[in-house]
Amino acid sequence: MADTDPLVIFTPSGKRGRFARGTPVLQAARSLGVDLDSVCGGRGICSKCQVSPGTGSFPKHGVTVSADALSPWNAVEERYKSKRGLIDGRRLGCQAQIESDVVIDVPATSQVHQQVVRKEAADVDIALDPVTRFYQVAVEEPDMHNPKGDFERLRDALAPHGISRVEASLPILASLQAVLREGDWTVTVALQQPDTDAPARILQIWPGAHDGTLYGVAFDVGSTTIACHLCDLKTGAVIASGGQMNPQIRFGEDLMSRVSYSMMNPGGHVEMTAAVRLAINELIVDVAGQAGITVEDVAEAVLVGNPVMHHLLLGIDPKELGWAPFALATSDALTLRPMELDLAMHAEGSVYILPCIAGHVGADAAAVALAEAPQDQEAMTLVVDVGTNAEILLGNKGKVLACSSPTGPAFEGAQISSGQRAAPGAIERVRIDPVTREPRFRVIGCEAWSDAPDFDFDVTGICGSGIIEAIAEMRIAGIIDTDGSIGSHDALATDRIIEDGRTWAYVLHRAEGKDPITVTQGDVRAIQLAKAALHAGAQLLMDKIGIDTVERVVLAGAFGAHISPLHALVLGMIPDCAVDQVTSAGNAAGTGARMALLNRGSRRTIEQVVRRVEKIETAVEEKFQEHFVSAIAVPHKTQPYPKLAEQVTLPSTPLATTEDGGGRRRRRRRP
Repeated sequence: MADTDPLVIFTPSGKRGRFARGTPVLQAARSLGVDLDSVCGGRGICSKCQVSPGTGSFPKHGVTVSADALSPWNAVEERYKSKRGLIDGRRLGCQAQIESDVVIDVPATSQVHQQVVRKEAADVDIALDPVTRFYQVAVEEPDMHNPKGDFERLRDALAPHGISRVEASLPILASLQAVLREGDWTVTVALQQPDTDAPARILQIWPGAHDGTLYGVAFDVGSTTIACHLCDLKTGAVIASGGQMNPQIRFGEDLMSRVSYSMMNPGGHVEMTAAVRLAINELIVDVAGQAGITVEDVAEAVLVGNPVMHHLLLGIDPKELGWAPFALATSDALTLRPMELDLAMHAEGSVYILPCIAGHVGADAAAVALAEAPQDQEAMTLVVDVGTNAEILLGNKGKVLACSSPTGPAFEGAQISSGQRAAPGAIERVRIDPVTREPRFRVIGCEAWSDAPDFDFDVTGICGSGIIEAIAEMRIAGIIDTDGSIGSHDALATDRIIEDGRTWAYVLHRAEGKDPITVTQGDVRAIQLAKAALHAGAQLLMDKIGIDTVERVVLAGAFGAHISPLHALVLGMIPDCAVDQVTSAGNAAGTGARMALLNRGSRRTIEQVVRRVEKIETAVEEKFQEHFVSAIAVPHKTQPYPKLAEQVTLPSTPLATTEDGGGRRRRRRRP
């Protein structure tokens, strides 16, 4: 295609290409290998190819998208919407045609291989002390000689239970008298009391004895995925879990891209707020449906997220987080009503949002601190919440430091040549024979390894944990050297090494009629940059606290839970540590949110802890860049990694075999 043809960028895959004007979006998606479903042959019948085009400025992608970037709404789309409905802003990919540069989001429901959102709730022991409690009381009947109102006599009946102050909304007061008389002056009251010293607020009143329950939801609102857990507030049990991609991805994969979108597009933050609230409500409906309850049975919500997600959830423009001093609109914990966030739950319910630690270390990091409690440990503990923006905590009982590090989306398979989000068919585990350099792998959706006789699965790409293991295994097998350079075909003597422009690539998988799944030199460089940012952040905290080594490393986050400790060390994502002291905490932010949901004392605890955490801002620390440059090497340019050496021996011979080094091939002279 000509350079003047419109540029089409698909999210969340990040795949892009130029196409002639008039090309259907579905055709463009198929030619780029974008995962966009369609079963009706492009006739506008099945609706599986729905897409969401963006408009405005997208600095990350270097494009500005006009409102007429796609062809006008046509009769086929109009007919489909009138008969079956179509979400506002959606188009049918088989009908919409490309007219100018455009950024197009492919929703999870339109993907054949839908993203596997790691949403399992960790099995942790949480002491049950919920904000919402039930009380059955007998209320004194009215008397001509006692002028107290019904509400005041209900308050008196609650006093023996230690409830001295009670508040009620106007709708509760309006229903109170009828409920008291229906129950013959015995009622069950659901009260919400965030602290024993705070007033209790009436959530709901039932006549007589009521043996039902109410529920709460705990949300981890990540920049890439949103996870939700529905909990029984009487027992603390996780009843249902759900997760989906954060729809804000279409505005930018990383946080600064979304901040830029807000800066460049008036009202941009309003669009992103609406998108994330819609996703949260969809998840509440989803988990309620799984449990066989209504959204009105959901009485509480606890939400955590990084500062940009936090502000966008609240409807606050995050532009001040785009430049120093990275000022938050508020860092305190918040207790809100559902209507303030347009949440689909009990109208009288409450929403608690954990406090933020600082400008780029948010409520999600506070939730991780609550769940993993480095502040209570004797051992010097490094907690890394791995994601598009990594939050890092380091400390013990004496002191805790925190920072964030902009790793970008490479760890999650984005911006990788054969990369994809975690979905069935994605390579997630890799092993390479150090002698033959032959790979074997495992894909999501299949337990068998690729070299097993019964392996028969469509391999579609490689996800974040897969690319990490692949590059670490390439280092162990001597396919890349400490600088990250891929050796030449001649140097490695294997047909797994193929030419890729002026560099080399390693072939993980070949299938007839399909492009090979490879790890390119560009892929290695992308992962090197991401892991260097992560390591540099950790090293900066180690400098500040005055230590050379850490005793324990905890890999947190839904993605961190699927990283092999050994491969994380080989890659140099984390400082050297005994392999058996590198553990996974799963979605620690989600666990912290559940703790705050089910134990009101946890809320007071974390509100106190965040005041003691010392925030280090990597953006203004001169040593960060120095640490970053040294950490680009695999595993590290200057640190020896003696504990890793006890587990595996890494080849030390450089593989750059050309005049310009860096894994580039020599230019062939013209004959």
